[in-house]
Amino acid sequence: MPHPVFDQAEFDKRIARLRARMAAASVDAALFDEIEAMAWLGGYGSSLNRWRCLVVPLEGAPFILIRALDASVCRAQSWVPEVLEYQDWADPMPVLAAALAARGLAGARIGLDRNSYAMSLARFDAMQAALQRADFNDLGPLVHELRLIKSPAEIALLRRSSAVADAAIAEGAAALHPGGTQRDAAMAVTACFLRMGADPSLPGPISTVTGWDFLHAPLDTNTLAAGDMVHIELTPRIAGYSARIMRCVSLGPSSDAAQRATEALIALQDAQIAAMRPGALARDVDAILREGVVRAGLRDRYDNITAYTLGLYAPQTPRTSDFTRIFTPVADWPLEAGMVFHVYASAGGSAISETVLVGEHGPERLTQAPRGLIVNT
Repeated sequence: MPHPVFDQAEFDKRIARLRARMAAASVDAALFDEIEAMAWLGGYGSSLNRWRCLVVPLEGAPFILIRALDASVCRAQSWVPEVLEYQDWADPMPVLAAALAARGLAGARIGLDRNSYAMSLARFDAMQAALQRADFNDLGPLVHELRLIKSPAEIALLRRSSAVADAAIAEGAAALHPGGTQRDAAMAVTACFLRMGADPSLPGPISTVTGWDFLHAPLDTNTLAAGDMVHIELTPRIAGYSARIMRCVSLGPSSDAAQRATEALIALQDAQIAAMRPGALARDVDAILREGVVRAGLRDRYDNITAYTLGLYAPQTPRTSDFTRIFTPVADWPLEAGMVFHVYASAGGSAISETVLVGEHGPERLTQAPRGLIVNT
């Protein structure tokens, strides 16, 4: 069936790129069981309540193996022509072995990602026992790397998701007031997501501002007071494609220190974003903000990354952020046109971030909300 978001040509290009890498690695078939890889290649991914996988032969049609309960939904969402199923109480490995044998792949060289969060030691042992003639080869983060350069269709989804982030940051900030709680912002953001067509999901981290390491504190029910600062990071998704944005909200007039910190972070981040051009080394782009924050006296040291990959984010995954490419002092890789990053900074009790596309002729900020400390008077 047609995929609800992408046309078949989009998937054909992805499979062709994958097969070129498979041929270079001399594997006869590739098996993927992480939800992001399955969704990107096959158009559908499900939770890991029961194991499932997508198999792409070097020649011939791919197939999906999945629990029977999810098979009909998979067929409705995925372009993959064959969906094999198994009962919840059954072992999926004999079904996989039979499917490969029917395709002449019982003794094939099978590529997989040994770092897959879905491939436990016990599961790999069971796979080896079921496929005793097969030769398993590590493809590493192959699909993660193939996903780095976004297609025009993917960028269009990220633009839509960025527009949701812009609207939701304004509505979430406006919902915060003395006497309320952080949950007021969470409710406003979630309603905005749904109203604007984003996927049902958590809003993202909302927390009280402290030093620089407040970004991932859990949502709480403490009563807000005048003078409080609240950090909002939003992670809306449309068809799984996530944009991200961070702003801080002052309840009442902000301190001079918070204003100065925010202005300094914005100036440094503006310079960092301006440097995000094809061919630029990530470590050099990273240094603009990392070293600038320390020189400005906003932090004694900068221990975290300053940007990470954006794109397809599955709803059921242990990875809330994609670190396939990150900005660090040792990131010795060049930026390429079509990459998209969440560029973020925190220091001095403030934080700011944007979704940025590396364009052919330079960077483009996809999130367009006003940059600055939000003050609710």
